[in-house]
Amino acid sequence: MTMKLYCFGESGNAYKAAIALEFSGLDWEPVYVDFFNGAARTPEYREQVNAMGEVPVLVDGDTRLSQSGVIQSYVTEKTGKFGGTTPEERREVLRWVLWDNHKMSGQNGPLRFLMNFLPEDKRPAQVIGFMQGRLNAAYAVLNSHLEGRDWIVGDGVTNADLSCCGYLFYPEPFGFERADWPHIDAWLTRISETPGWKHPYDLMPGSPADRAT
Repeated sequence: MTMKLYCFGESGNAYKAAIALEFSGLDWEPVYVDFFNGAARTPEYREQVNAMGEVPVLVDGDTRLSQSGVIQSYVTEKTGKFGGTTPEERREVLRWVLWDNHKMSGQNGPLRFLMNFLPEDKRPAQVIGFMQGRLNAAYAVLNSHLEGRDWIVGDGVTNADLSCCGYLFYPEPFGFERADWPHIDAWLTRISETPGWKHPYDLMPGSPADRAT
């Protein structure tokens, strides 16, 4: 049975789930959620898809999962991939997924929204500056960790990589410049050279260009 991922192209959190599914080789397909026109906030969506009113949501038969980290964990359960090969690695993968959700993606998502998807006159400069400062500290942690390493944990792609990269392939400006962080830049290149990799706007339906037409 083909799994369904409720998602939209602009969502970095949905991308974390989608790229894990794509790399895993599991049979899945995207289901477009028109998030910017309120589709995820309707009573029907909350009742039938996700009471939290969010994406991503993975449906696999009778199994329905939300939150990107949980979906990544489910992919690992089904395939044995991306979770680490020892108890120590599994804990380290989880540590980085939680760190990313709190320190990096948890800041990147709102910042990218404020800087690109709000009218210019409604963009709060002080908030944007504060969040960029927090993110620069996070990028410094990740960049330092990746010095001398190909991957965040172990010898191959794990959910740590697939979580932390979630927002960093997007083209819209939000204060992240790959050239400023050489070890992150090299790591993102390795991810994009992994067989099966696709850009978020190629992997999931929906992009700013669609809304501009």
